[in-house]
Amino acid sequence: MADEHAAQVLEIYRLGIATGNATFETEPPTWDRFTTTRLPGHRFAALDADGNVLGWVDCSAVSDRCVYTGVVEHSVYVHPDHSGHGIGRALLDTLITATENAGIWTVQSGIFPENTASLALHAACGFRTVGTRTRVGRHHGTWRDVILVERRSTLIT
Repeated sequence: MADEHAAQVLEIYRLGIATGNATFETEPPTWDRFTTTRLPGHRFAALDADGNVLGWVDCSAVSDRCVYTGVVEHSVYVHPDHSGHGIGRALLDTLITATENAGIWTVQSGIFPENTASLALHAACGFRTVGTRTRVGRHHGTWRDVILVERRSTLIT
């Protein structure tokens, strides 16, 4: 994922936000804010033959404490016109390989229970459900639960 993909990445994010079941965010950040909060070596975009962004994946450190150096939280978004074609799976597989190569042992995410497609994708990629964080935050005036999923590397012991 590069600066040239900014508009398309943020548009896909906006479309995800509009579903009401992708994130607590209510609008995409600026590109500068987006890039400063994500790990630069772990941001990937899936492109078609013409260079259009079909989806993206990224991650952020969960803490600056050294004990959590190998733990990241990720996001994966696919343009709704391209869902169901394996793009999310390819993006997550790419992220998993990249994070393991960098010594990261846990990739986690919080997913709304209503986002059944994301839960199924994560299960297919080896994520397990850690638990449900009940009423963890308000979203458009409604308390929302979040299912915490994680994937522990089998390569890093």
